[in-house]
Amino acid sequence: MTRQEIEKEIKNIFRREFEVEDPDMDVNLRDAYGFDSIDAIELLLEIEKLLGFELTQEEKKQAMDIRTINQICDYIEMIIRKRAVSAKGK
Repeated sequence: MTRQEIEKEIKNIFRREFEVEDPDMDVNLRDAYGFDSIDAIELLLEIEKLLGFELTQEEKKQAMDIRTINQICDYIEMIIRKRAVSAKGK
C-alpha cells in the first residue's frame, strides 16, 4: 500500500466515521475536530479493517501519541513495514 493510498483511505475513514469532510493532514485532531479517546478506539478498529489484521497491544500503545492525520499515515506505514520484515524472517 502506497503513502497516497493510505492517505486516501484515512481521509475516507474520517469522512465516513467522523463526518470530517476535508481533514487537514497536520492539525491536532483533538483541537480541530474534538477527537477524543472513544474516537481513537474507533479509528484503531478502522485501521485494523484497512490492514486486514488485528493490531498487537504494543502497536496499539504506539498509537497513543498520534495527534495528526500525517502521524496516522506514518504509523500505518511503520506497521506495514514491521509486518513485512517479520514475515520475511519466518
